[in-house]
Amino acid sequence: MNKDEFVSCFGGVYEHSPWIAEMAWEKNLTKKATPDQDTAEKTHQMLSAVVNEASKEDKLALLRAHPDLADRLAITKNMTKASLSEQASADLTNCSPQEFKTFQTLNAQYKEKFGFPFIMAVRGYNRREILENFKKRRHNDTNTEFATALEQVHRIAYLRLKEIT
Repeated sequence: MNKDEFVSCFGGVYEHSPWIAEMAWEKNLTKKATPDQDTAEKTHQMLSAVVNEASKEDKLALLRAHPDLADRLAITKNMTKASLSEQASADLTNCSPQEFKTFQTLNAQYKEKFGFPFIMAVRGYNRREILENFKKRRHNDTNTEFATALEQVHRIAYLRLKEIT
C-alpha cells in the first residue's frame, strides 16, 4: 500500500482529519507493522499514537472537527457518512422536536463551557443513555472533559477501523 492508498483508506477514520493518517505514514509507523499485524487494533495503535503525540492545538482542532450530536443542520450539510451512520444507529436522526431542542441546548452550553462539541461514541447507546452522559459530563472540569472527549474520539476511530479492516 502506498501513501495515497493508505490515506485514502484510513484518512476518514478520525473525523475530517486525514492529517492523522498522513502523519502515521510520514513517521513510518506503517512500516513497523508486519503483515500479520494488519488488524483494527494495530492500525488503531498507529493512528492513536499520532493523536497522542500531537500538540494541544491539533488535538483541539480534532475535537472541533466533530459534529454536534443530533444536529439537523449537520445531518444535511457536512456530516461524514460514518457520523451519519453512527448517529442513526443510536436513533439520533429520529429525535422528537423536544429531544432536538434538548440536544441543541446542551450542545450550546457544552460548547460555551469547553470550546468543542460533546463527543461520544454513540454506537450501542440509545438517546436516553446519550442524554444522561451528556448531562453528567457537562459538569466535568475542562481538563477532565478534554481527556474524555479524546478517549471518545479514539473509541469512534477504533469502531470505524473494525468496519473497514
